Amino acid sequence: MSTQSSSKRAASPIVYDKTKLKRASSHSASSSEGEVTDSDNEAPRQVQSTIKPVTATKTSRRSKSKEVSPRRSRSQSLGSSKENRFRSNSRSENEDDIPEWKKERSFTPEDEMKPRKWRAAESSRSDKHRRSHRERDEERDRMKRRRLEARRDRFDDSRDRRSDRHRDQDSDRHRDRDRQRESDRHRYRDRHRDSERHRDSERHRDSDRHRDSDRHRDSERHRDGDKNQEITTKPKKKTDNLLTSKTGGAYIPPARLRMMQAAITDKNSAEYQRMAWEALKKSINGLVNKVNVGNIKEIMYELLAENVIRGRGLLCRSIIQAQSASPTFTNVYAAVVAIVNSKFPQIGELLLKRLILQFRRGYRRSDKSICLSASQFIAHLVNQQVAHEVLALEVLTLLLEKATDDSVELAVGFLKECGKKLEEVSPKGINAICERLRSILHESEVNIRVQYMIEVMFQVRKDKFKDHEAVVDGLMLVEEDDQFTHLLSLDEVTDGEDLLNVFKIDTEYQENEEKYKEIKSELIGDADSDGSKSSDSGSDDASDSSEEDEEEEEAKQTIIDQTETNLVGLRRTIYLTLQSSLDYEEAAHKLLKLNLKPGQEVELCNMILDCSAQQRTYEKFYGLLAQRFCMLNKIYVEKFEEMFMTQYETCHRLDATKLRNVSKFFAHLLHTDAISWGVLQVIKMNEDDTTSSSRIFVKQLFLEIAEYKGLPKFNERLKDETLQGYFEGIMPKDHPKKTRFAINFFTSIGLGGLTDGLREHLKNMPKPTAAIHPESSSSSSSGSSSSDSDSGTDSDSSSDSE
Repeated sequence: MSTQSSSKRAASPIVYDKTKLKRASSHSASSSEGEVTDSDNEAPRQVQSTIKPVTATKTSRRSKSKEVSPRRSRSQSLGSSKENRFRSNSRSENEDDIPEWKKERSFTPEDEMKPRKWRAAESSRSDKHRRSHRERDEERDRMKRRRLEARRDRFDDSRDRRSDRHRDQDSDRHRDRDRQRESDRHRYRDRHRDSERHRDSERHRDSDRHRDSDRHRDSERHRDGDKNQEITTKPKKKTDNLLTSKTGGAYIPPARLRMMQAAITDKNSAEYQRMAWEALKKSINGLVNKVNVGNIKEIMYELLAENVIRGRGLLCRSIIQAQSASPTFTNVYAAVVAIVNSKFPQIGELLLKRLILQFRRGYRRSDKSICLSASQFIAHLVNQQVAHEVLALEVLTLLLEKATDDSVELAVGFLKECGKKLEEVSPKGINAICERLRSILHESEVNIRVQYMIEVMFQVRKDKFKDHEAVVDGLMLVEEDDQFTHLLSLDEVTDGEDLLNVFKIDTEYQENEEKYKEIKSELIGDADSDGSKSSDSGSDDASDSSEEDEEEEEAKQTIIDQTETNLVGLRRTIYLTLQSSLDYEEAAHKLLKLNLKPGQEVELCNMILDCSAQQRTYEKFYGLLAQRFCMLNKIYVEKFEEMFMTQYETCHRLDATKLRNVSKFFAHLLHTDAISWGVLQVIKMNEDDTTSSSRIFVKQLFLEIAEYKGLPKFNERLKDETLQGYFEGIMPKDHPKKTRFAINFFTSIGLGGLTDGLREHLKNMPKPTAAIHPESSSSSSSGSSSSDSDSGTDSDSSSDSE
């Protein structure tokens, strides 16, 4: 702004180009030209000196740019010139926006008024600024040139790639066009060939039509004579076609099949046997596909009604195919095989052989799906005890011999299915298998996913296979004693008897069918379906009379509930009443309102005793409740007395907790005289008639009674003359051995005071007068002394207890 104001004040006719002055000053500073003089007349000369080198500086700058990049192409030089032109234009147009310190100072007449020293200082300062600005501009130009060169190189590369891509597209387009032309040429040739063939076929068809018309005219003459013969031979030809084909021919409706069977009189003929074979195959396949957990019993009755001995190959093939198609029902199919194997072991052996061969075939081919289905089926057969556990261990050993991801995965799945059964029957074998899995896990022979599966397997085994039951409740249909277990090895099986899947004429067909009917009647009873069907297909009058007879019989019959639904409901009601009552009086009041029918009293007594036995410790609530019912009605007294005798005889079935609770329950009824003391006559206190459970029962019973009544009153009750007949078994006096056993038993449980009478009786018992041999005199004397010592110790112990 100072430069413009000074030029206006001077009003000089000379006009200076600021851009030219700027370039001239910058070049004069570098070439030491155009210095300021002392005289005032040298000012125009200074201006001229600054103006003249402008062209020189331009040429020098061009020469410098050529020296910097001598190898640049014509396009690059054009780009640089355009860039310089743009930079100069931008400087000239936007000069007002340049900061004050960047503007170059031009010479004005006012500078003549300044001292020479000031002008020299200002010129040196401006030279420094010009030099720094020039270096910065050069660096900026250099960076711009580099960016332009890099951009140009990228453009060239992209242009080359684009050209290559277009070239490839053109080649592909030409190739497709050639292929299209070739395909059109072939299509035209095929169309021409087809048209020629069509013309030939039309000619042959016309000739055949004429030939057939001639034959038809000839056959019309003999139509009347051959009509019956054609009618009789036509269905026979269809039957032959249906029966001689490999698959049995097309679908035959059941009604048509029955008509065809009825038309065949000879049941030993191949046609009849083939029809029976096809019907047997369809029936077996249908029954196997329908089986599940809910209807397995009904399906097995229907399956055993078929001749499974003749169709054992069909049955095994159908079961294996159904299992491979739906592996989730493997346990159901294994239960079916277990039932059939218990009746016909040869069928179970045949199916197991085929499964072993299938597993070996899949293992050789590295077919994971076949190995998975076969191994899963074998595992469930091991659970059902159809296959021996040795086969399961062999399968696991083979899978883990050469550990791969698939083999270890199959082994882990197999072990989950039958691991619980192997833990029961072969713990050492499963330990060896788990050690092998642990070594595979430590050596990291498999990938991470399979390693996680092995760790999960160890956790499942730690949890005792609680989520992988060997056999579920609804499929435990065969007792262990009735099952036949096959001991087969992987290397022993060589033949799967595949010929049993194919129809074969049986020369003794009728005899074999009669034999199987006898077997069927033994297995599922005499269920002759033909007889039932013939009886149902009577006349209308006979059916009406039978319906009337059935209505009369139904009126006379009484319905008996064999499902015990009412009994279960009564027990549930009694149990809920007992659990919801605060004390025994409230419970007795609620139970009396149930209005039990005659014969249901025993259920009430059983529920009270069962609830008492199920508690962790004995609760007096149940004893008081039973005492109240015994006091109300004598029927309950009889029921509880019968229950005492039953519980004592079956006390070996009770565990320790139930045994203690039951004995304390009856001890309460005895010491309160709710039941008669005569129930103690079932107790025979000797070594032969007692067991460990019965002795524990008597111990708890007598200790509880002694605690309630006290030892003196209890002893008085045992010495009651009216009850001595009931206590003969508890206090035996008929044999010294039994007497000593009773004395020792009651003394050991802390009730020696009850044995005073027995000790007196043992002392006063006369010794046997038997002939004694001289050799055994010493032994008999020692025996008598020992008996005396025993009696002495018994008396001492009784005195101590008192």
